[in-house]
Amino acid sequence: MKRRDFLRLGGAGCVSTMLSGLGLLSWSARSHAELIQRTFYITEGFIDQIDGTSIYFRGFSSSSDSLDVPGEALVVQAGDTVEITLVNTLSSSHSFVIDGVVDSGSIAPGQTRTVRFSVEKPGTYMYYDALDAPHNRLLGLHGGMAVMPAGSDNELYPGSPTFVQQYFWIFHDIDPAWHDRLSRGLTPNTEYVPRFFTINGLGARPPGAPGNGDPATDAMHDPRTALHGKVGDRTLVRILNAGMCSQSVHTHGNHMEWLTQNGEVRADVWKKDCLYLDGNKGALDVIYPFETPPDAWPPTDVGEYPMHLHSEMSQTAAGGYYMFGALTDIFFE
Repeated sequence: MKRRDFLRLGGAGCVSTMLSGLGLLSWSARSHAELIQRTFYITEGFIDQIDGTSIYFRGFSSSSDSLDVPGEALVVQAGDTVEITLVNTLSSSHSFVIDGVVDSGSIAPGQTRTVRFSVEKPGTYMYYDALDAPHNRLLGLHGGMAVMPAGSDNELYPGSPTFVQQYFWIFHDIDPAWHDRLSRGLTPNTEYVPRFFTINGLGARPPGAPGNGDPATDAMHDPRTALHGKVGDRTLVRILNAGMCSQSVHTHGNHMEWLTQNGEVRADVWKKDCLYLDGNKGALDVIYPFETPPDAWPPTDVGEYPMHLHSEMSQTAAGGYYMFGALTDIFFE
């Protein structure tokens, strides 16, 4: 029996393997560098979507019997040494790459390889499988890494606007026809047509839908994804796009403070309620300030506001399930 025959997960099963990996990130500043060690198992399996479609994925997983899409978020400090052991459980070659930082090279089927690297530049990075690009990344072999400035727990980079908590939002889009061809060792032979859109591996479940309010299945209530805070809880959101489609990230309640785009620090920090996110590894860093919503009537410091994408297709699943796409909620508490 092949691994992909028994790693068959519904939404709740998949999320249970990922809850500790993404979302609200805990960090305490240090005055010294450390050795950060992790082991990723390169695994495969199927994940059921909202309409019942079972789709093939691969992931950088926490164990040989799990499937994590996306992989665990790494949080390190500038100057740390990071050691990643990669165990390829599959019958195809794979890699672990962070652009400009590390490239494992090809890891053959059944092979284990350890890579060591250090990152001096604070910021937000994507790790992914660069082989057979972009197919392995699209199949789920991707994740995020946050590099904190040395000695700081409230800055994106030295001198940046400060925050009190931070999250990852990793967007993804899925073409079932491509995933099916790749699961059988074939190259996709059709135009890329995404049918499912996720944030941190989940789609939303609108009110009245099965799974609404369940943090294991609903991106609008997933603690890794939905922002929670009170006025003054300035929140850094590290945004990555593992998919092919460009997006437009739109928040309600407050404008975002726009700090970086594609890893480059902006000369001026603008306040925007809608920001363009490039496809194919686009990246943004923003602060959601949790200020009293200026347009709320009657005035209030509590409430619930959406984050959604201003690309109509991304708010659906399977081409017709509206509000089952890549969106979440922001809770003023």
